[in-house]
Order: sequence, then structure tokens, then C-alpha cells
Amino acid sequence: MNIIWTPQPRQRAFMQRKETEALYGGAAGGGKSDCAIAEALRQVHIPHYRGLILRKTYPQLSEMVDRSREIYSPAFPEAKFNDQKHCWTFPSGAKIYFGAMQHTKDRTNYQGKRYDFIDFDELTHFTWDEYSYLFSRNRPNGPGTRCYIRAQANPGGIGHGWVKERFITPAPPMTPIYDEVKIMFPDGKSELRRQNRIFVPSSVFDNKILMQNDPDYITRLASLPENEKKALLYGDWDSFSGQVFTEWRNNPDGYENRRNTHVINPFKIPSSWKIYRGFDFGYSRPFSVGWYCVDHDGRLYRIKELYGCTGTPNEGVRWEPSRIAREIKRIENEDINLRGKYVNGIADPSIFDESRGESVGRLMEREGVYFEKADNTRIAGKMQLHNRFAFDDEGVPMLYIFSTCKHFIRTVPALVYSQVDVEDIDTTAEDHIYDEVRYIAMANPINPPPKKQPQIMYDPLSTDDYKHYNYYRLG
Repeated sequence: MNIIWTPQPRQRAFMQRKETEALYGGAAGGGKSDCAIAEALRQVHIPHYRGLILRKTYPQLSEMVDRSREIYSPAFPEAKFNDQKHCWTFPSGAKIYFGAMQHTKDRTNYQGKRYDFIDFDELTHFTWDEYSYLFSRNRPNGPGTRCYIRAQANPGGIGHGWVKERFITPAPPMTPIYDEVKIMFPDGKSELRRQNRIFVPSSVFDNKILMQNDPDYITRLASLPENEKKALLYGDWDSFSGQVFTEWRNNPDGYENRRNTHVINPFKIPSSWKIYRGFDFGYSRPFSVGWYCVDHDGRLYRIKELYGCTGTPNEGVRWEPSRIAREIKRIENEDINLRGKYVNGIADPSIFDESRGESVGRLMEREGVYFEKADNTRIAGKMQLHNRFAFDDEGVPMLYIFSTCKHFIRTVPALVYSQVDVEDIDTTAEDHIYDEVRYIAMANPINPPPKKQPQIMYDPLSTDDYKHYNYYRLG
């Protein structure tokens, strides 16, 4: 028997999963793309089967198409690949398409189409909107097929935050994650159904073939900058290439002593500390309200948040400004750290725009909630956050986050740089809390931390100092 390809143990563990969604990878070199190409073949004996393998752009697909030729052509000599349609047609009539979705609007290119199997290669390159839209395209083209979704990814990229939140954070690896969804039928009856997903980790250490063919690959991964090494060699989802705030640390061991962490346990703040309220408005996208206090050293503490998200990443709750204002007032009347205190509100200047009618700011003032215009200078604001995230020699930063501020902890560390403006963040990410904290930081600017000077050790046996002395003395 001529074996074209066979899965290695970790690949087999992934391909045996029965969950509707499964993510494979986490580190480099685990054989992720081969899994996608091979898994797509599972139902090609069914004439009406249709599979789809996606990358962000068509140029990124070229390597996968080349690899598919190495596997599909020997296994199915009569299979044909159409370069214009990016499609394999198999002897049964089944088809596997290679597609792209460079921009979110490109998802409509798949409208009205059906795919029994969908795979996202490098899932973190996609937004949640792009990924979730394809759920509606994952349906049978005829009887007898299984409909499911698979994906592969390394940490990093525009989708890092939502991928981590969906597959990594909820449960340990190899543990099924269940969601309940409620369905209302036309006759008024309702039904709860469960859907499941799982994360199957892999790394170069699971790829024995690669380790044999290129033993130095792990050496090259280990030689990468620290964050990239942690992500690509060990699959660390808290460190990744392109991360904006590489200073970020969420260290539970420091929650109480406040050392070497930005996240700390909540506490009752002193009455003498100033309090600020930051605001970034959103309707179809989330709005963000964050409350901060400033101690006598100028250190910021994010002590509470109100985030207008449905629970779906980057999807807003669609609250009117007046409703947001009423909720702000309720919180400030009830919270132990805010009740009875003067709160200085600072917001995006755009909420005062009255070119299309009464402004958001004016509507909130009607409810007794007031804001001043923030300094919205983007790069300067980002640098202020870098200044505050930096640790001093004792492991103390100038910005702390209460552990109850879950959405800050979820979104801000996951921000990546823009590919258009490489000094700024990618604004297509979930950046609403980032904008709001940036306004507060610009209202309380601090200088960059002093650069550490290398310590010069005097060597009594060295003649260098004597040479310099004679040079200057003799002229």
C-alpha cells in the first residue's frame, strides 16, 4: 500500500474530535496546515459534498494549494484543480474550495452558498464578524454529510483577543466547552440546545517529522525575541508578535502585594484621591465607561467599568445615550468608592458633535452626567500608556487595574499594531476601552520612566584608564 500522508499523534487527536468547532495549534510547527488539507478530504466520496478552506488573502493560499497538490493528486489521480475558481473537483463530484476574506465586507461573497466543512487557517487573522458569519454558510448540500468547522492558529493577529476568549480562556486544553442557545419556534414553544467546541494544542515538539528533517528549527524559534519565542515555541497566548503593550503583566501572585503585575485586588480607596470617569461612546459597537482614581504619586487605578457589549466580541448593546447616563448615575450613587465623590468626566470630543442633531453629550447632560472634551491625540496617548505600564526597579507600574475590570483585561492586552499606520493600534480591533483609558492618561500625563544606565565596573587591572589619562595629560 502506498501511503500518501498519515497524521501524527497530535494531529490524529485533533482529527478525531466530534465537536462542532475545534481549534488546533497555539505554537509554530505543529503541522496545522496539513490537518486542514487532510481533514477536508473526509467526505469527498459524497458527490454533493462541498468543503471550504479559508485564508485571509489569496496570496497566502498559495502554499496551501501547493501542499494540496502533493496530497490530493497522488491520492486522487483523477481529481482536477481549477486555478481560476481555486477549486478541486474529485471523481465523485465533490468539491473543495480555497477561499479568502481580505476585508470584512468580503464575507458577502459567500452569501447564499453552502459548505459542509469550513476550515479557517490562521484563525487569528480573522475578526469575529468574519468567522461567525460563516456559521450561516455551514449547512449540508445534501443528505448524509456532517457539518462542522475547524481552524488552526498561532497567538497574535487582529483576532487574537476573541480567539483566546472563545477557545483558550474558558477551559483547559482538550476540554469540551459548551454553550446553550435558546430557540423560539413559530408556535411559541422554546427549546434549549447545546453546541460545543474545543482547543487541541500542538507545538513543534509534537511534529516528530519536522524535528527529524530540521533539528535546528527549534533553535531558530528559541532565538526569536522573547514574546515571539513564548508564543511560537511554547504557544503562550499572553505573549505574541505584534502585541502593542508588551509590558502587560497579569500575575495573580502579585494581586495582593501589587508587585510585577498590572492587575490587583480591589480595595477601598482613600477619600483624598481624585476620581475620573472616561467615556467612549458606541451603539452598534460597545461603549466603554471606566472609573479611575489617582493617588498622591500620580498613579492611576482603574477601579470600575461599565462596558456595553452583548457578550459577543465587539458587538454593542445599542443603548441610547440617556440610558447610559442613567446607568452611570446609578453606579456612582451605589458604589462604595464613588458614592458622594466628585467625579471628573472626560470623553471623546466626538460626543459633542451637533452637526446631525442634538449631541450625545447634550443628551447625557439632560440626565445630569457631564463630560469634558478629551485630548484625542492618538500616538501621544499610546505613549502615555506605555509610560504607565512600565515597571520601576521594584516592580511597581503607574497604572493598576482592579481584577473586577474583566473587559479591560480581555481587550487591551490583545491589541495589535496597524498594518497601515505602524505606530498606531489596529482600530478594527475591540479598542473602545483602550480609547477611554487613553483619554484619562492624557488628562494625567507623566514623563517616560528614566532609562536604566548600564553599570560601569572599575577594573584595577585594566590599563585603559591610564591610557586615557596619559592621552589627555600629554595632549
